[in-house]
Amino acid sequence: MTLPWLADCSIRQAIRADLPALEWDGELVHYRRLFAQAFEQVQRGQALIWIAEIPLQGLIGQLLVSLKSERPELSDGLERAYVYGFRVKSLYRNQGIGTRMMAVVEADLLERDFSVVTLNVSQQNSGARRLYERLGYRVVGFEPGRWSYINHEGQRVNVHEPAWRMEKNLR
Repeated sequence: MTLPWLADCSIRQAIRADLPALEWDGELVHYRRLFAQAFEQVQRGQALIWIAEIPLQGLIGQLLVSLKSERPELSDGLERAYVYGFRVKSLYRNQGIGTRMMAVVEADLLERDFSVVTLNVSQQNSGARRLYERLGYRVVGFEPGRWSYINHEGQRVNVHEPAWRMEKNLR
């Protein structure tokens, strides 16, 4: 059974005006600077930000793509792109939004001549790993998951989230 709102869900690239909505009514405010930096990379042609939205409901999903980074094993600007920051609001999970978003992103990357998509999935997130495996991704290694960012209050936050590196050949 198709849910009525699902047909109204659109998936598109974000514009600058979408940045506040990426914070999900304050839930992700600590990532404000990360979202702004990602949008700067979009403007330089090094990244993409995709959103899923429903009229009158707003943003329900988001996914960031690095096209070129300092880590060529993730994204090299030529063949490899790296998906990260992929989330769907809990109320809308397990209803096909994530699958649709990945299909749109993969098709776009193919049009841009990318042939491999990489991503890291937390070792604690078995549901996401099942989704990626169902979509054809395979585990290719371990990622220690140590990184940091500056939050909206200007404080450095250190993250340790061991992950599985996964990838998919698009061709």
